[in-house]
Amino acid sequence: MVLLVVANVPWQKVENRTISPAADRVALVRAAVADAPFLQVSDIEIRRGGPSYTADTLVELLAAEPDAELFVILGDDAAAGFTTWERYDEVAQLATLVVVDRPGTPTPVDPRFDWVRVDIPELEISSTELRERVAAGRSIRFLTPSRVASAIVDRSLYR
Repeated sequence: MVLLVVANVPWQKVENRTISPAADRVALVRAAVADAPFLQVSDIEIRRGGPSYTADTLVELLAAEPDAELFVILGDDAAAGFTTWERYDEVAQLATLVVVDRPGTPTPVDPRFDWVRVDIPELEISSTELRERVAAGRSIRFLTPSRVASAIVDRSLYR
């Protein structure tokens, strides 16, 4: 099972841009993975409140299931900046680090940590671009699941 954890307050982003309300972000993730049986949306960080730190989440998950084998899956940008995370060394001790690489360009990662690398097909779209398209009144059809596009419209997001 892959747990998709939605941050309460994404502390590294909150200074740089407007963050959508947590309830909206949870709804969009739920819409995106509604038909994916091995993906589960979690609001563990929202329920805990305050800034969201992965180390806190891992500690909480292990307290609930001490024998769980945990993995933290990071996109290439997050993996490249891993050592800027709060208590990154603790995260690396509590979970296996997985970096999702774009084909042909392995992500430069800190060699002090063991990383599992996973290649995926490259998609030429980012969440920033999706938000910009919605704000400009442009279609995101075929760029995101239709349930996500509908949830964005229903919640009047990014306009």
